[in-house]
Amino acid sequence: MINYVLPDLPYACNALEPHISARIMELHHGKHHAAYVAGANRTLTQLEEARASEQFDRLPLLERSLAFNLSGHLLHSVFWRCLTPKGGGQPDGALQRQIDKDFGSFRAFKAQMNAVAGSIMGAGWAALVWEPDARRLLVTQIHDHQSNMVQDGMLLLVMDAWEHAYYLQYENRKAEFFDALWNVWHWEDIGARFELATAVKSGLRVAAA
Repeated sequence: MINYVLPDLPYACNALEPHISARIMELHHGKHHAAYVAGANRTLTQLEEARASEQFDRLPLLERSLAFNLSGHLLHSVFWRCLTPKGGGQPDGALQRQIDKDFGSFRAFKAQMNAVAGSIMGAGWAALVWEPDARRLLVTQIHDHQSNMVQDGMLLLVMDAWEHAYYLQYENRKAEFFDALWNVWHWEDIGARFELATAVKSGLRVAAA
């Protein structure tokens, strides 16, 4: 069975300071993200055992565990790539034009992302996704790691709104953390993911032409 692995950070833990502290990055990547990787691999082993022993009554709980842990792994893997020490500013090219088309302006897009992240009850994420059937950008609120996600939405940019992402540095001032992220977004990486996403056709044809 192929196991999931914790990806290395593409920069040093202190590279995003002062916007994100080194200690937060150490704990967030090395403890929290690593726990989701271990949880996904452990659940896959348990699913394999349940199939072999025909203990199908275990499946509902195991499937929920897999969705939570694997989605946590994937979201964090995207999150690290969305960040860079000398980031910020605004995207350009095709991504900027699509943002203007779908949100009206970059300012409106930024405001919506921050509002979606800031209004999460408990734990979750705000995500910019590409919806391939209607061929538009959407901002979606993800509860925990997997609930309320647009099902065919392709992740481009994600904003972690779990307390472990900010509390050690920003305490209860999470809006300051969301604002700080705009200083470290890696628009080149996000734009490259957008280019790949726009090449995908869903084949569902659930939107008007």
